[in-house]
Amino acid sequence: MKIRIKRNIAKHNPVAHGGRFSVDNLDSSIVDFSSNISPAGMPTSVKSILKRRLDQMEYYPDSHSSDLISSLKKYTRLPESNLIVGNGSIEIIYNFCSAFLSKKRILIPAPTFGEYEAAAKLADCKITFFKTMNLAENLDSFISQIPANGCIFVCNPNNPTGTILSKKQLIKILLSAKRKSCLVFVDECFIELVPQSNQSILNLVKTYDNLFVLRSLTKSFGLAGIRIGYAGASKQIIDILQKIKIPWSVNALAQEAGIIAIQNKSHLIESKSIIKKESRFLKNKIADIQGFQCHNSSTNFILIKIKQDSTKLQRKLLKHKVLIRDCKSFHGLNNHYIRIAIKSHKDNLKLVEALELEA
Repeated sequence: MKIRIKRNIAKHNPVAHGGRFSVDNLDSSIVDFSSNISPAGMPTSVKSILKRRLDQMEYYPDSHSSDLISSLKKYTRLPESNLIVGNGSIEIIYNFCSAFLSKKRILIPAPTFGEYEAAAKLADCKITFFKTMNLAENLDSFISQIPANGCIFVCNPNNPTGTILSKKQLIKILLSAKRKSCLVFVDECFIELVPQSNQSILNLVKTYDNLFVLRSLTKSFGLAGIRIGYAGASKQIIDILQKIKIPWSVNALAQEAGIIAIQNKSHLIESKSIIKKESRFLKNKIADIQGFQCHNSSTNFILIKIKQDSTKLQRKLLKHKVLIRDCKSFHGLNNHYIRIAIKSHKDNLKLVEALELEA
């Protein structure tokens, strides 16, 4: 029997990501620099609560994540009606595109996180890419291309470049988009891992009804395996997303982990302290290796331009039990870019030694 499916689904290709399962012959001793998770890992308090809550697994979780939403209200200082949680930030991206972007015109800077493009294509959108390694330097040109009645995606800080826009620059985008009845999707999944300043515009969802801000507990609190993300937006947008959200998509352990994690502000302070110190260490060490050029990054990962082939280098480093992100899959990059996460000093030393051997 021939199964007929929509053209945009037939052409859909899953996005390539990092992580230990992104390579064959998984080895538990591999140090994973390909995933941009907090160098402080998961808070001890979260590990403790997960062990104590295992007996709840025989029950359905709260489909509304009421306690977590209540905790996020205090954490973000946003009303509950302006918040939604999801099974990781990815679920929220796809639900947003499905609900609001069908056949819309979309503007996406490149390179950036690939799931915006994938989710928009599934919504049968027409995508324009704005190629830039630093959006702040080309902001006016980007703003001039904002589509009427469409949507723009901005990752801030941007993955994989690590560049960041200021609040002032983001408001300039918002105002221009507002005049064109254009939605603005701002991904702040790494904003809490920026040591130097806080450029978050999450609180502005109460002011701009065309603004949607995505957040992730995965990155900030080391909860990648649990899958928990959230977003802030106008009540109108949140109400629509609540209608199409899959029931029980956020499991009971994820809800518990999220509640405990956001109470642990000292964990974020520790993470940012490590990032600030170790980022400087890695950039200085890698700058001394011939054929490696680090891009300036404001957050917990570094994009590196290399002379040799990125896929071959990834394979070489795996022999040293080190996994890096091959960036050739990013729209706008090629096989001469890699990305590394900032980890503990011990792990970073191992990375530098491996890079020096394989340079």
